[in-house]
Amino acid sequence: MARYPLINPKVKGFLHGGDYNPEQWLDRPDILAEDIRLMKQAQCNVVSIGIFAWAALEPEEGVYRFEWLDDVLNRLAANGIFALLATPSGARPAWMSAKYPEVLRVEANRQRNLHGQRHNHCPTSPIYRNKVREMNHRLAERYAHHPAVIGWHVSNEYGGECHCPLCQDAFRAWLKQRYGSLERLNQAWWTAFWSHTYTAWSQIESPAPHGENHIHGMNLDWKRFVTAQTVDFCRNEIEPLKQINPDLPVTTNFMGTYPGLDYWQFRDVLDVISWDSYPLWHRESTLIGEAVRTAMIHDLNRSLGGGQPFLLMESTPSVTNWQPISKLKRPGVHLLTSLQAIAHGADSVQYFQWRKSRGSCEKLHGAVVDHAGHANTRTFRDVSEVGDMLQKISEIAGTSPEVQAAVILDWENRWAIEDAKGPRNTGMHYERTVISHYRALWELGIPTDVINMDCDFSRYKLVIAPMLYMVRPGVADRLRAFVQGGGTFVATYWSGVADENDLCFLGGFPGPLRDILGIWSEEIDALYDGESNRVECCPGNILHLSGSYKAFELCELIHAETADVLATYQEDFYASRPAVTVNQYGEGVAYYVAARLEDAFQHAFFQAVVQASGIEPVVRSQLPAGVSAQVRTDGALDYVFLMNFTPVKASVQLDNRVYEPLFGTVPENGHVVLPGYGVSVLKRPHIASASYSS
Repeated sequence: MARYPLINPKVKGFLHGGDYNPEQWLDRPDILAEDIRLMKQAQCNVVSIGIFAWAALEPEEGVYRFEWLDDVLNRLAANGIFALLATPSGARPAWMSAKYPEVLRVEANRQRNLHGQRHNHCPTSPIYRNKVREMNHRLAERYAHHPAVIGWHVSNEYGGECHCPLCQDAFRAWLKQRYGSLERLNQAWWTAFWSHTYTAWSQIESPAPHGENHIHGMNLDWKRFVTAQTVDFCRNEIEPLKQINPDLPVTTNFMGTYPGLDYWQFRDVLDVISWDSYPLWHRESTLIGEAVRTAMIHDLNRSLGGGQPFLLMESTPSVTNWQPISKLKRPGVHLLTSLQAIAHGADSVQYFQWRKSRGSCEKLHGAVVDHAGHANTRTFRDVSEVGDMLQKISEIAGTSPEVQAAVILDWENRWAIEDAKGPRNTGMHYERTVISHYRALWELGIPTDVINMDCDFSRYKLVIAPMLYMVRPGVADRLRAFVQGGGTFVATYWSGVADENDLCFLGGFPGPLRDILGIWSEEIDALYDGESNRVECCPGNILHLSGSYKAFELCELIHAETADVLATYQEDFYASRPAVTVNQYGEGVAYYVAARLEDAFQHAFFQAVVQASGIEPVVRSQLPAGVSAQVRTDGALDYVFLMNFTPVKASVQLDNRVYEPLFGTVPENGHVVLPGYGVSVLKRPHIASASYSS
């Protein structure tokens, strides 16, 4: 029984399919007919269509050609295949660029682009916005109630920025609304530095390589503006669609942790979250590193949707062609990685692309149907296997994990850290640091949300904030209430340094978090690559941690004020100084890890923290290295996913609950033996307890 509604009442179970570009094959009706047959053979029930079809839909200004799309959608409907119908704003036709040059994007160097590429448009341009609205209105009028169409795929992978005069004016207007006066802006941006005080709004320009780019508050606000303008452009796209059929859901496909846009700002305009996943699966000798990062991004997208299932909108069924090395997926890996998306809350597995393009820059990108044009390929068999798997576990669609732990990954915090100028300009590695903390919970089989600092903390037992450099207004108060109420908070080095304008807190770091953590950070030592220190656990510490661990890159020199010391530095002039602390605060506790420590510490530390917090893992046994355990539930049944991201077999001991096999390896004598890259999906009765909260 689904906890959340599926994307459309017409849908039963999971979506399986991919990007479909019939406009590239309009001169080959035999190929279009064969596509339908092969889709059914591979158990594909959805396509994303029309994503880059503007030139085929409007070959001349005001001249529309919808007949080909009518025919394709009618064929899909007749064969029980759904469509996510795209709006084509990601790439406009050449006639528009020629007639209306203002729609072309201007780069940071103030040079206007030529026609070409994707998203080479100005999001502020009234002409482009009107053209998009007109196209979307016509699409909605014609197809919003079509039997094949179950949702809107708005544009494609929004990204980039424009520095044209229209965007400069819009930026100034945005700043006026944010600050109200130049006096407040100058204070927030600390423009007295280098005598950069502004005396007129017209003096403000976006960051430029040949102009101003050293005012950190300005750089931060420009990135916020780019997100705000992109969100507003997206909203402009959606309005005519919703006017015709407000019940038809809309989504747009995100790009993982793409740094250019703060995806949290899109939540209020989208009905469904979706993303495009292209890991470097075989960059390492095993898949574990990529599996951890991909799992984290799946959890991020589920969290962006408030816990409801998301859509895996794009993945490759075989290879990409735009990464440095286009390496094939090994046998079994496509099924494994597709199931991973489902385990973390996806209600679809979709691909780029259905059929390989014959020419242009993605002609060698993986596809379900190769240039050979038939089903007798390894990739087609792999895709068909996924289709069969999704049919067998269809009852899981609409369920979601229950989560008690969260890791903060915040776009604005990343922007500020990367622009801070110190302490390691060779790389602060914010995202890598977040992943290392997430990985510790992944290894323990702990379902985890990936949130930003504005999310509700009260629903969790454990909140982890790696390098919370920026602390926006209200965040410290909510963390204070969270810990006082019994929550567990983990913070690290380089936290509580600056406010929302990237102005350093006065009175000592970690700023507004100081009383919660019970420490004062006096200095931070940045180590050269190859340098290290050692951190040793104190005897008799409350977490029963032991041993010595390598510290590298960053070592913060802190004073324990109200906190107790769990571990100390062993080398350099700060030997014996606190390196890990715990502070009792109200009914809860707050930990501070002052150094970047090796993964072995992360695993041991979080294993102890999770146990002390009363958080139950998916399976009450130690997981073998490289094996992941995830769970989705409908409140009556748990669906447990065991996935082996190594090429060698691994055995998982189950607890004493009753498990029923649903797909993959079957338990024997209380164990599940997973072959290399093997999977097992089991179901068990859900036990409501204090260990879980939705």
